[in-house]
Amino acid sequence: MPNAMTTMRLFAGWLTVALFLLFGSSWAGNISSPLAALILFVWLFLVIVWVAFGVVHEAEELAHMLDEPLGTLVLTLSIVIIEVVLISAVMLGSSGSSTLARDTMYAVLMIVLNGVVGLSLLLGGFRHYEQTYNLKGASAYLSVIIPLTIIALVLPNFTTSTPDGSLARPQALAFSLLTIALYGVFLWLQTGRHRGYFVTADEDSVEHAAHQPAATASKKPLLLHFGLLLLNILPIIILSKSLAKILDYGIDVAGAPKALGGIIIAILVFAPEGISALIAARADRMTRAINLCLGSVASTLGLTVPAVLAISLFSGQSVLLGVPPSSIVMLMATLILSAMTFSNARTTMLEGAVHLSLFAVFIVLVFSP
Repeated sequence: MPNAMTTMRLFAGWLTVALFLLFGSSWAGNISSPLAALILFVWLFLVIVWVAFGVVHEAEELAHMLDEPLGTLVLTLSIVIIEVVLISAVMLGSSGSSTLARDTMYAVLMIVLNGVVGLSLLLGGFRHYEQTYNLKGASAYLSVIIPLTIIALVLPNFTTSTPDGSLARPQALAFSLLTIALYGVFLWLQTGRHRGYFVTADEDSVEHAAHQPAATASKKPLLLHFGLLLLNILPIIILSKSLAKILDYGIDVAGAPKALGGIIIAILVFAPEGISALIAARADRMTRAINLCLGSVASTLGLTVPAVLAISLFSGQSVLLGVPPSSIVMLMATLILSAMTFSNARTTMLEGAVHLSLFAVFIVLVFSP
């Protein structure tokens, strides 16, 4: 049965859904002042983050039943579903946003690969000096992340079929199929023959043997937590349209950079997963932390790109994927640094400090490009 905290989350989430279904169109559609917009935004932001923690909790429960890496995979896929829904809500809003998907994916890469990874290595290194992880898993993630990043965020700037950073229809179709195929092969290997790359040696030999019989013996707890997972995801999906309207209004009124919308969505979506990664790193479960960080980036690139391109093709909404030159430099620096950090099976505080320095540069460039 759900515990008290789970019940409170669901009550808060679904009560907010009910109120916005009844009054949301007038609240979000006729915002009279920046203060009213701020109150509505803070309300929705806090509720969505709190319910997103429920998604993480249920995914953690499923992780114990399904064993790794399936548990982490359930979490990352759930988070990406939320991300795609939020991006779609803003893209299909009244004013639309042709750069939101690009800004969100770029923000995810910078926040996760530099911010969360850097802080995880710093906290873990401070407490444990050196930490070990499964190097093969990190290398596998990066082998997918690097080409998907180049294809999605860099290559569109250098194609000549369109004058801006968008893709022509044949390119969009081809790149979507290629992205799905590459990510699909990765998932097949991650959950199949190369499953051992994404767990530690003791997890592979002990936890798998311990949890597998329980998972196959009783399906009722498994179905219960899958149901609770869906009940936590649905309020976020329903509330996303109202949040998108308020976010769009707030950025316009404040005169903030358009990229701030992508950063807010990235923080909103990945806050619970990022906190889970920090907790795992501090507990010296670095393989788990790396799976969460690199897995979320791979899932974002592998699933968000085809989703937003599909929305673009069916709705006619323009999507600009190519990032500006300064962002290309930051992407290249981040990918090179990540490859160097995860080329050794031991991590220290130094790598964390370097990643955090790049994250600081990213924040500075957002507000002073």
